Amino acid sequence: MISVEKVAKRFGELEVLREINLSIEKGKTAVIIGPSGSGKTTFLRCLNLLEIPEAGKITLGEKSIDFSGKTKLSSSTITSFRQQSGMVFQNYNLFPHLTALENVMEGQVHVLKREKTAAREKALALLDRVGLRDKADMYPHQLSGGQQQRVGIARAMGLDPAVLLFDEPTSALDPELVGEVLKVMKDLADEGMTMVVVTHEMSFAKNVADQVIFMDQGVIVEKGTPEEIFTNNENPRLVQFLNKVISR
Repeated sequence: MISVEKVAKRFGELEVLREINLSIEKGKTAVIIGPSGSGKTTFLRCLNLLEIPEAGKITLGEKSIDFSGKTKLSSSTITSFRQQSGMVFQNYNLFPHLTALENVMEGQVHVLKREKTAAREKALALLDRVGLRDKADMYPHQLSGGQQQRVGIARAMGLDPAVLLFDEPTSALDPELVGEVLKVMKDLADEGMTMVVVTHEMSFAKNVADQVIFMDQGVIVEKGTPEEIFTNNENPRLVQFLNKVISR
């Protein structure tokens, strides 16, 4: 489903990603953990070309792009590649002037060119799936943070993506609202949705992930099953990180 080969990204003199290699199977959940500034979000943004790597190759679903050449990517190539994934952002990124229903319809109508009646029907079904059908006509400012994030998940799913990408989806939420978002994500994992999740929620990584990836200073330091990462690992950098985040 996802294959990443020697992907590199820099911002000016700062090397943010250094030859990242990773594969994620269809229907699996990969959780990326690591300290701030380790390259986690940049890596996620490279997967859907919000950031363009300087080198390497990414295969996502049925699409593949090699970044080792000097040819500039066309807008149609970028759009086609992005349609393989749906992105759920840290700060929701909902359109404030649109209702929850309209937010979920927006990408379907303007990106997929889906007829409005069909988009509305699918949007209502997706809002029902995340427990928000009764909030369809409310605007973002009328919703809690957890509800807004669930609308964001429904919106991403409306594009029929091969994979869902989550960039710290609970970090902007009050603690009591985190659980409702994680439940929706766990349900998606149980249903076999391919997901890549950047998060500081270690319990989610332990209980839901098929693969946990620990990044630090732009490289993948360790990767494995939750048991291999959280229980049977003696890498000093990983142990140091886990001791800090779990003891909070």
